[in-house]
Amino acid sequence: MTVTIALFTRDLRVRDNPVLTAAHREGTAVVPLFVLDDAILSGRFAAVNRAHFLAAALAELDAELRAIGGRLVLRRGDVVAEVDRVAAEVRAASVHIAADVSGYSTRRERALRERLAPRDCLVHAHATTITVADPEALVPSTGRDHFAVFTPYFRRWCAAHRRTPFGKPRELTVPKAASMPLPDAAALHSGRPSPQLDIGGETSGRKKMREWLSGPIGDYARHSDDLAADATSRLSPYLHFGCVSAAELVHRVDASTDGGYAFVRQLAWRDFHHQVLAARPAAAWSDYHARSIPWRHDPRAVTAWREGRTGHPIVDAGMRQLRAQGWMPGRARLITASFLAKSLRVDWRVGAEHFLHWLVDADLANNQLNWQWVAGTGTDTRPNRVLNPLRQAERYDPNGDYVRLWVPELAHLPGARVHRPWRENVDPADYPAPIVDCVGM
Repeated sequence: MTVTIALFTRDLRVRDNPVLTAAHREGTAVVPLFVLDDAILSGRFAAVNRAHFLAAALAELDAELRAIGGRLVLRRGDVVAEVDRVAAEVRAASVHIAADVSGYSTRRERALRERLAPRDCLVHAHATTITVADPEALVPSTGRDHFAVFTPYFRRWCAAHRRTPFGKPRELTVPKAASMPLPDAAALHSGRPSPQLDIGGETSGRKKMREWLSGPIGDYARHSDDLAADATSRLSPYLHFGCVSAAELVHRVDASTDGGYAFVRQLAWRDFHHQVLAARPAAAWSDYHARSIPWRHDPRAVTAWREGRTGHPIVDAGMRQLRAQGWMPGRARLITASFLAKSLRVDWRVGAEHFLHWLVDADLANNQLNWQWVAGTGTDTRPNRVLNPLRQAERYDPNGDYVRLWVPELAHLPGARVHRPWRENVDPADYPAPIVDCVGM
């Protein structure tokens, strides 16, 4: 009997999973393994919202595996050591894992190969498990190892061959292997999650995907930036944890429609950032392009920004939604990030770390490189671009409904007047005056 290990990481699904598909094809028995990684759960970037989402996603993954005769084998500790133990227990011939781009992921894959080599246990890393395109496959004709500008990357991405999505295995045989019980979220993180946090896994994610593709995607091009409309897919957490396959999602979208094309373009941005980070791992924390203007150290302003008390209602609304839901729409992320990095001139890393703490969908590639794009240190071809918060509010929340939802102390101000509370005699004890003047920007 040939036993293989399907090591789940950021691919918590049974459908269209190259890792599980390959392990099932090779082995007469498969160990579907997930290791609760203490380096992440107890490290600097442990996040309560992602811990709660992870617990729900693992429960749904286990249920999906049991529906085809399998089960999730769960361990906790050092990933390399635990995989080695499982490989020894079941005499595994190979381990299959999703290829990923962060420095930690690449070190983990290398360590697995070195640790398992004496057992003659091969490690196979599968591209296009987390992304649509292999991050290292699309390179410019200039000889560079990655695209530094999105538009030419997108052209190449659209023309590239894409694999057909895989189904799920009809049946799994899982050998005897010790497993701990599914974790309670509180056991993964002792903090208090966002009160309106939406959690789930493959089952929940596929339901959201079906609902999104059945109609709302048609309005995406027109309304995705309308902050009050809440007209985005809300699939980003499910993509981050791999409960929904980005490759399958692109395959199912009709890109000939305006809404479908605009949505697919956003998924291409996700791939773009993964290929940049694959080529430049240091860009997770170092400037991709050097910046000549010094950053300001202003703890009071940073605290006001984090708490949604900057005196700029559109910024405060976004920051409060982040704390309440562990999520906010892309336009709100751009506005709040630009305010910190461009209006307050605070180092983008301060904001990126705050987002990593609260966002349930945060990963290094998209979070860090989006922050660098806004800050002018990344791939934006207009690095001096500034998003004036008042102009953004007038364009993307023209009636003020988004602000009134998240800044209730201003709910009495009608229409667009809510965006200028300094003109409405609002008591500073109820809502603060602007901490910086952005009106002239």
